[in-house]
Amino acid sequence: MSTTVSAKIPEDLKRELDESDVNISETIREALEAEVRQRRRQRLAERADAIRRSTGDGIETDEVVNLVREDRDDRAKREERNR
Repeated sequence: MSTTVSAKIPEDLKRELDESDVNISETIREALEAEVRQRRRQRLAERADAIRRSTGDGIETDEVVNLVREDRDDRAKREERNR
């Protein structure tokens, strides 16, 4: 299932995109997916920091990084299955 979003862009940008054979839908989709991934990473990093502070640094940084990476990979796999 998908939905439509729209954005207004300057005519000269649209002209350049057309001249460059840019697949606008694909480019926008990829940019939005990258933005969502970045924001998820940021939230996970913030959660990891909060956990680290609450445990008095009882968790090693490598362990937190691995947990965040596992969570990110799991989310990516779920997203891929939902496409």
